[in-house]
Amino acid sequence: MGINFSRITLTAGLAAVLSLPAAAATVNWQIDPQHSSAQFSVRHMAISTVRGAFNKVTGTIALDDKDITKSTVDVNIDVTTVDTHEPGRDSDLRSDKFFDVAHYPSITFKSKKVEQVAPGKLKVTGDLTIRGTTKEVVLDVEGPTAPIKDPWGNQRSAANATTKINRQDFGVKWNATMDNGGVVVSDEVSINIDVEMIHKDK
Repeated sequence: MGINFSRITLTAGLAAVLSLPAAAATVNWQIDPQHSSAQFSVRHMAISTVRGAFNKVTGTIALDDKDITKSTVDVNIDVTTVDTHEPGRDSDLRSDKFFDVAHYPSITFKSKKVEQVAPGKLKVTGDLTIRGTTKEVVLDVEGPTAPIKDPWGNQRSAANATTKINRQDFGVKWNATMDNGGVVVSDEVSINIDVEMIHKDK
């Protein structure tokens, strides 16, 4: 009986391909600046809380649903869009007393590690740069949500991230002392970032 070597070779090759691990399913997302923002809150004179936002957040997020640790986050916040609903205070925040937007118009975050801590919850460690100073921070993330299709056929997802920083660590140092020994602006700042993302092919 003759042996069909071509069939053996084809069968062996197919078996080898099927035995390879599946390729990582990385999905790339673009942050939608029209539906994203970065909010902050800080204690004022130790008796109240001032809240504000940066109204233009852009960037890209690559999510690997086979291995979340291979995911990456790259975010840019336009500091010139700071808004606390008080024009005079916003001008102060843009000045060299605080963010110095003339020299440092952007706040950036670049991830170094992504961890799944529970269903729908991530910890994202990365480098946060404010006013030219870079420090490592950890974001607690809710999401991302399951993708949905909008009325125009785009796939969308969303996530929320929170953290706290000491503004002094980033060179945002202005303050004033009150008669009782307290200060006008606390050093601890709470940050809350809401992002809505659109799927992109590349």
